[in-house]
Amino acid sequence: MMRRIICLSLCFVFAFNITSLATFDNDIDSLPVWSESLEAFNSIENMVKLNLDSEAAILMHEDTGTILYTKNEHEKLRPASVTKIMTLLLIMEALDRGEIKLSDEVSCSQKAREMGGSQIWLDETEKLTVHEMLKAICVVSANDCCVAMSEYVSGSEEAFVQKMNDRAKELGMNDTTFKNCHGIDEDGHLTSAYDIALMSRELSMNHPEIHEYTKIWMDTLRDGKSQLVNTNKLVRFYSGCTGLKTGSTSVALFNLSATANRNDFKLIAVVMRATTSQKRFDDARTLLDYGFANFSNSVIVKKDEVIESIEIAKSDLGSVDVVAENDLCILLKKGTEKDIVTEIVYDANLSAPLEYKEKVGTINCYVGDTLVGHQNLVLNEEVKRKNIVDFMDEMIKFLYLLGR
Repeated sequence: MMRRIICLSLCFVFAFNITSLATFDNDIDSLPVWSESLEAFNSIENMVKLNLDSEAAILMHEDTGTILYTKNEHEKLRPASVTKIMTLLLIMEALDRGEIKLSDEVSCSQKAREMGGSQIWLDETEKLTVHEMLKAICVVSANDCCVAMSEYVSGSEEAFVQKMNDRAKELGMNDTTFKNCHGIDEDGHLTSAYDIALMSRELSMNHPEIHEYTKIWMDTLRDGKSQLVNTNKLVRFYSGCTGLKTGSTSVALFNLSATANRNDFKLIAVVMRATTSQKRFDDARTLLDYGFANFSNSVIVKKDEVIESIEIAKSDLGSVDVVAENDLCILLKKGTEKDIVTEIVYDANLSAPLEYKEKVGTINCYVGDTLVGHQNLVLNEEVKRKNIVDFMDEMIKFLYLLGR
């Protein structure tokens, strides 16, 4: 009888002091807290000096943004039709927002019809779908289609170009000023190899469906009456090439942003001011070959992969699975795979209630002593707080076991 009285008394005490309850879960407060800055592994020293004809160049790992090779990467140069990468990015983002659809029919204005350079000779009496416009821009670099699409998306080319410059600033393209949507030479229309890599990565990584257009080698429009052959010869002659955009004028010389994917290892090679068309392709091939030969991906954890199960203070669950919020993929110099070390760090003072997919910690990945990647750890289910009945029941069971 006395034991029962003690149990009930303790239960009432706990009922009025819920917030101060100690639990019999693991001591979350004792876990280490990650307090150091998580610095991105954003550069690897050039191991060789590549013999490039181009005045400026860069090689970037798409997934991480790591720069693998550079040459005058911030020199401001004329991009020619490589400009269209930003035009394509804005079109794809408009599609994502539902502002336009691939099936929409786009008219040709007089301004679009009068464009020179690469074109498909749009006529003011015809309409092409957004899908067809994208194909013409990606495959044959059609200036007339760029102007028509800029007017369709933003009302005028001028308004569209303003959006191009605004988006460039958002991406950190500090070397860039766009004057038009197509890249025909114009004073002050400048960018750099580094900035081209940034917008190429944004387009390729976040809108991979663009490669369904940029990988086309030959196709047709207008019921087979208009033949299309890709200006990017690497699409046909380089294994794994997925795009992205060529550009050349007599002033800009020969430029290229080339994307390639082998075994899910994705690279972006940008070359500017090569002296001939063939040399720009040779330089891009040299950069890509260097990247594929010397570096590799290592997938540490996949999105939603269960890392472990943990107990949460004041939780109504015995334990809950912790999963990776997204893939953790790191870039490695080939031969360093054995040096990978991972560390799991949980946030301090984890306590119920917690939401589904709420962040509870981090998985950090090191190569030697260098932090090369990290990913959030989140809960795989909602964790509710114990109620009074749960606490009373738990205390009774505890005291019962204590008195046996």
